[in-house]
Amino acid sequence: MSISKAPPIHPGEILKELYLAPLNMTPYSLARQLRVPRTRIERIVGEKVGISADTALRLAKFFQTTPEFWLNLQAGYDLKRESSALEAELAQIPAFKAA
Repeated sequence: MSISKAPPIHPGEILKELYLAPLNMTPYSLARQLRVPRTRIERIVGEKVGISADTALRLAKFFQTTPEFWLNLQAGYDLKRESSALEAELAQIPAFKAA
């Protein structure tokens, strides 16, 4: 099992830097377009919460991407964080060897 040693990048950072900033759009403005509470987008951009399936569907519709794009960003972030936190414990688990 190999997880990149690069630091995890929160999907909120991607949303903020690659989508909101170039459009000069605020989290509040995006939240209005997505029909979600402003705090949801603010907390994602602030890297306090992750992207849910509901939010992924809404972002995909608005930005003409796929929901999988947003959920994969979240899964990659979660895996990198957990991999780092569990590194020593995971090293103790033997790999199954088929006969």
